[in-house]
Amino acid sequence: MNGVMKPSQISIVLATWCPHCVPLSLEMTQRMSKDLQVPLRVLDIDDEKNGKIADEMVKSYGDDATDYLVPQVFLEFPDGKVQHIFTGFSENTDVTRRHWEDLFSSKFYKGLKN
Repeated sequence: MNGVMKPSQISIVLATWCPHCVPLSLEMTQRMSKDLQVPLRVLDIDDEKNGKIADEMVKSYGDDATDYLVPQVFLEFPDGKVQHIFTGFSENTDVTRRHWEDLFSSKFYKGLKN
């Protein structure tokens, strides 16, 4: 597997009202989940229970700020490691889509799939 450990889970921190999140990034993480054959955890920042988990994940591993950007995507590994791999953009959704396309065509992502 080219020295890259396969994740055990993908987590996406999102807001249902955000066009960068739903449907765009939710569909992209569903694709990633299928490609890597690992579960996807969806953490909605506006949900009482999941919002707290989302905030902690972003604070500990992501691009944290008082009013942080969504979506943010994380790979979680069997050894407990968490790796932040994606943050959406405040520009139009085409910018976010292009960055997803860049991720899927990257050497890093291809290494995860092998």
